[in-house]
Amino acid sequence: MRETATRSHVLVVDDEPNIRDLVQAALRFHGFSVDTAETGGGCLAKAHEQRPDLIVLDVLLPDVGGFEVCRQLRDAGDEVPVIYLTARDTPSDTVTGLSLGGDDYVTKPFSVEALVARVHALLRRARRDDGGDADRNDEGLLRVDDLELNERTWSVRRAGVPIELSPTEFRLLAYLMTNAGRVLSRAQLLENVWGWDYEGQSQIVETYVSYLRRKLDPLGPALIHTQRGVGYALRIPDSA
Repeated sequence: MRETATRSHVLVVDDEPNIRDLVQAALRFHGFSVDTAETGGGCLAKAHEQRPDLIVLDVLLPDVGGFEVCRQLRDAGDEVPVIYLTARDTPSDTVTGLSLGGDDYVTKPFSVEALVARVHALLRRARRDDGGDADRNDEGLLRVDDLELNERTWSVRRAGVPIELSPTEFRLLAYLMTNAGRVLSRAQLLENVWGWDYEGQSQIVETYVSYLRRKLDPLGPALIHTQRGVGYALRIPDSA
């Protein structure tokens, strides 16, 4: 994985020329090397030839759909980060796409700035070598006490009880679990979960932490703790 945006290569796959050109121009403006494809077959060929650092992948393509493209990449052992770009935003579509190995999901119409931020954030996550204090096995399973999160099947359980999370809730919980025991500032959470590098929207962190607590706390002792004036940490309660 290349270390800076100016050296990161992104493959943009979409059969709509206006969207393809718009995303390509925005990414190049932000210093990325960008190539494009307009079919699923073209994506698979270029992914094999060029080994991009990240793929922005439309779901509805004229030959091989984006979900199938991602499945074939994963079956071939290619773990390149994939951001789906699609107008299909139902929960079932989201779960299907992410369970097949996708890493993020952006729905059309979309903000180009938000997409670029997602690209930055996903590349940062992919570069991280430190796995924090959560136990993670080769199947992408994170475990802290009785809380389990499976990054490959996009599922969460606590005390054996399945918990349904939105994509943003899932990303936030995964980041907290990856850094279990550490106090994470609001700026860190904004940058690594939402892809924002400023604190102007920090209220969204509190909102989503509240969402997670409502779903996790009824099943056991509180795991997400507030460090006043700093941020949040996910850790096993002292009493445990």
